[in-house]
Amino acid sequence: MRATHEISRENTRVDLTVIVVLVIALALFFDFTNGFHDTANAMATPIATGALKPKVAVALAAVLNLVGAFLSTEVAKTISGGLIKEGSNGVQIVPEMIFAGLIGAIVWNLVTWLFGLPSSSSHALFGGLIGAAIVGAGFGVVDYSVLVSKIILPALVAPLVAGLVAFIATRLAYAITRMPASSAQSGVRGRFRYGQIFSSSLVALAHGTNDAQKTMGVITLTLISAGLLDAGSGPSLWIIVTCAVAIALGTYMGGWRIIRTIGTGLTEVKPAQGFAAETGTAATILASSHLGFALSTTQVASGSVIGSGLGRRGASVRWRTAGRIGLGWLMTLPASAIVGALAAFVARTGATGIVIDLVVGLGVIVTIFVLSRRNRVDSSNAISEVDAATIAVRSPKATRRKRKAAR
Repeated sequence: MRATHEISRENTRVDLTVIVVLVIALALFFDFTNGFHDTANAMATPIATGALKPKVAVALAAVLNLVGAFLSTEVAKTISGGLIKEGSNGVQIVPEMIFAGLIGAIVWNLVTWLFGLPSSSSHALFGGLIGAAIVGAGFGVVDYSVLVSKIILPALVAPLVAGLVAFIATRLAYAITRMPASSAQSGVRGRFRYGQIFSSSLVALAHGTNDAQKTMGVITLTLISAGLLDAGSGPSLWIIVTCAVAIALGTYMGGWRIIRTIGTGLTEVKPAQGFAAETGTAATILASSHLGFALSTTQVASGSVIGSGLGRRGASVRWRTAGRIGLGWLMTLPASAIVGALAAFVARTGATGIVIDLVVGLGVIVTIFVLSRRNRVDSSNAISEVDAATIAVRSPKATRRKRKAAR
């Protein structure tokens, strides 16, 4: 009898180990998709203005995402010990539910990427986790005060703040460099391209401090729910390193479809605008990361681009595209929650349900990638036209040679 009990306990431990490993692998894959889904946040505008060549831009973003992931863990703590209650004083969420939530997040991330829609990877993750957690443990598993104060309110306020900062910065940039048309044609304002290299790098660094941490929080929450970490623990060093590498690799892949939408779909971006938009984005994200607000860098970046478009006299914002993006923002949290909840219903049946979720999830991922090959978007066609006044940053010698040749 005792031997039978020991065997049963050992089988339970093996099953738990397997599901924890699966969840960690799926979380890192989500981190990877987050990277290429959100590359546009930092690099769409410098690519659109010609400040950076496409492949150089994504490589730079990848390195800075990697570095940024090590700078703070406040957002990770919001997820691992705030949004979903756990431990002796809360409701225990099991790893199977986290697994289901990640499926919801990944599916929505890839669907929006396919359509070039800059939706929020962050809200896809939150929605998937909330939907799965409610199915697994009831409505009481979610800390709604954290949901409202650190997720929903920042989602509403941050794009407006970033847009206002970008609007003011754009107006200031054009006021400071106000000049006759002949002088403008000489490219003085084009020198903002050099500033864009710095400002876009700052956005990529800020993105690493915010988005990479969300996956750190999910993995930490999984280990807590499995009893492998104490409640309230922060992410371990190995979690920080693996998540940083995963998001950096995803960023290097380049989310070219979304780069096209943000870079040219919202407004025609000039160097001064791009610099202002990136500065507004970086300032908002860094402040939010410091406060532990798990906001969407996609929403912030889109708000900044719109604000910069409104700030430049003569520029026009494509409100139809902005409306599509706004609709995507509204749909992200509930849509990913529904997918996460459905996956959780299936996962509740046990090992068979986990396998079904895994097979169906892989099928959806493969289908989306196959469909994406029919209308391929890459570094060569993501930004089809760069304004003649915003040619990629050249060395001073190359610029002088071009001017001599034009005489």
